[in-house]
Amino acid sequence: MTTPTFIVELRKKIGHDLLWLNGVTGLVLDGQGRILLGQRADTEQWALVYGINEPGEQPADTVVREIKEETGIDAEVTDLVAVVSSSEIITYANGDRTQYMDHSFLCQLKPGGNAEPFVGDDESLSVGWFSPDALPHPLAASTIERLKIFDQYRSDKTAGDPHALFMSNGRLY
Repeated sequence: MTTPTFIVELRKKIGHDLLWLNGVTGLVLDGQGRILLGQRADTEQWALVYGINEPGEQPADTVVREIKEETGIDAEVTDLVAVVSSSEIITYANGDRTQYMDHSFLCQLKPGGNAEPFVGDDESLSVGWFSPDALPHPLAASTIERLKIFDQYRSDKTAGDPHALFMSNGRLY
């Protein structure tokens, strides 16, 4: 997996010290309500598409780019679902430490775009569409947590409250 150049350059200066990064997650639904997932090469777990913002890149553009790069799917953002910071510090195999602020987006297929997933880069072993009641295993813990947030958002929106979710004092609003 390729580490973005800006992170490589930062790591030359800060070593393995904690690095705060902005990330994105996309829940892509097709016309049948199936969820797009990828089996990650690094963990072999199934996960929603996610990635890191490049400097100056808009989060919505990042998620569309990541979806295309990892799955070949042409998607478009419909909703900002949540902005949530992780309290978890991730330590990678090389010793690098990071924490993320995640921007979660609900996405749909782009009209006229590619809707047939394929492995688009070395970050995935497999990709595909899955019914919400028949998700593959093992699912990444972060995907399980984020699916709950997406479910709450979609339920709230159906009930007439479409505001993006956020955390405050340990509670999701």
